[in-house]
Amino acid sequence: MLGPRGHVIRELIVAIDDDARRLAYSVVEGARPPTEHHHASFEVRPEGARAGRLIWTTDVLPHALAAEIRIRVERGAVEMKRAIEASYG
Repeated sequence: MLGPRGHVIRELIVAIDDDARRLAYSVVEGARPPTEHHHASFEVRPEGARAGRLIWTTDVLPHALAAEIRIRVERGAVEMKRAIEASYG
């Protein structure tokens, strides 16, 4: 995967659960700033007939990086929403 500034980020898919609509992954190389630990998951929960809610949970060490990672997750969620809505345009 390419990071926000074009550098390569290597991720490991930890688990995929189609029934739970959940994917867990870990950044294993290329994190900027570097992390000691990164684990995250996406889960989609239905909300009505044509809507859903994305729950993106991220654990990161050192904890001092949490605020910066949160900003990136929030931006990523906005971009995913735009892409999904554009595909159903």
